[in-house]
Amino acid sequence: MLGLVFDPCAAANPLSVRDDLPRPVPAAGEALIRVTSAGVCQTDLEIAKGYMGFSGVMGHEFVGVVEDGPAAWIARRVVGEINCPCGHCSLCKAGLGNHCPSRTVLGIVGCAGCFAEYVTLPVANLHAVPEGVCDEQAVFTEPLAAGFEILEQVAITADSRVAVLGDGKLGLLCAMAMRTTGAELLVVGKHPEKLAHARSRDIATALLDELTLEKTWDVVVEATGSPTGLATAMQLIQPRGTIVLKSTFAASDATPPNLAPLVIDEVTLVGSRCGPFDKALDALSKGGCDPSDLITARYPLAQALDALAAAKQPNQIKVLLNIS
Repeated sequence: MLGLVFDPCAAANPLSVRDDLPRPVPAAGEALIRVTSAGVCQTDLEIAKGYMGFSGVMGHEFVGVVEDGPAAWIARRVVGEINCPCGHCSLCKAGLGNHCPSRTVLGIVGCAGCFAEYVTLPVANLHAVPEGVCDEQAVFTEPLAAGFEILEQVAITADSRVAVLGDGKLGLLCAMAMRTTGAELLVVGKHPEKLAHARSRDIATALLDELTLEKTWDVVVEATGSPTGLATAMQLIQPRGTIVLKSTFAASDATPPNLAPLVIDEVTLVGSRCGPFDKALDALSKGGCDPSDLITARYPLAQALDALAAAKQPNQIKVLLNIS
């Protein structure tokens, strides 16, 4: 089987495309999925820097077809939630499986990912892709769900003022989710060509260098992927407002911001990660969110190293691996 492997112990070349990987065998309660398309995420780029100490097949955003497993799932197009909880601990029993202390996470923690021809996942993690949603839309389900997670955590209404920091793939997807609320919305970034994707959806935008940093926003979504993003968010959030942190990155030497203003202004800080796949698929199915125009490059799996290199470039938004 062909796949992209990260091996931090291979100092000379920790990233490699290998054609000798064994095809995974589904355990009881799992499905074998032939991956058709996978998306390169900022988290993947951070893993290649050592984030989470992962080793193995990378990747966690995918769409594919079930080839082995329960009969009801055979031949169905699916996407899959990335957290695989134990199902028995107190957090799992409380419905918080995404925070299970012994969970594995697809392509991130202890679980082989989807940058390969095949992947296995528990059937409980699978969601069928609606007929009207094409693969190049469905592959965005996981990160779009992360955008909708904000609405699960923070009360945002048509009267809210929301600023999204970051014009990359995650920032733009968060903005699409926020747009469904009717709130006053602003996307702040550094790249005019990326901000154009927000403007094409009637979302206001601003270049960071030209933005007046005033504490007037009810909610600030920090999706910059940068250690400096929180400091910027703190300059925009109004007293008793809410900052939603989306960025994850490998350890950095950047000096952390002074957190005293959060105390003084009584700001709520919310960490936000994975989200509701059903709401993301519903939005894709109804046409309210079509992120396929964010795709800026496509590579075959054999050129996965080139795909990761391209994803690092500032002119790229979403890079896909076309796998089968």
